[in-house]
Amino acid sequence: MADTDPKADLHRYLQAARDALLWKLDGLSEYEVRRPLTPTATNLLGLVKHLIGCETVYFGDTFGRPFGESVPWLDGADADVPNVDMWATADESREDLVHLYGRACAHSDVTIKAFALDDLGRVPHWPGERAEVSLHRVLVHMLAETHRHAGHADIVRELVDGAAGMRRGNENLTDGDRAWWESYRRRVEDAAREAHGRQ
Repeated sequence: MADTDPKADLHRYLQAARDALLWKLDGLSEYEVRRPLTPTATNLLGLVKHLIGCETVYFGDTFGRPFGESVPWLDGADADVPNVDMWATADESREDLVHLYGRACAHSDVTIKAFALDDLGRVPHWPGERAEVSLHRVLVHMLAETHRHAGHADIVRELVDGAAGMRRGNENLTDGDRAWWESYRRRVEDAAREAHGRQ
């Protein structure tokens, strides 16, 4: 087996999650990227906005490398408003948020490149006994965080217009036309009803 670079592996998977998340916005209207589609108001652009904060705090502040740009919902008047980072206001443009996410990720990438996996930082909002962390732990944390939200985005996008898939160029879905998927969904629904009827 070929030798691998663990940091490069973690970074590559993180970048794949970042790309997958942004792909979910392609081709949608302003309303569609902002539309809350779950009871907790999960929406595509809000997921991007949330991850801007995660990137800047975990890879920036944690390692003494402040982002250097204002992230208004983190350091402004609304910073204490619950869930302010999970949706975009009408005044926050999709273009601005997507570009800010790109710059936040680029800043994070500099941290990832500059620090060794066992280099330590302090997460400012974690309890004192857990606040000291290695770059390795932060990479794993952000890998999980970003893939989790990319999964949310996959489901929300499917609810918007039926588009689904893991990432551009590799949807990782069974080949099937609309009729096949409708038949498959009915089969899964029938099995669920049958199982429920046996209780």
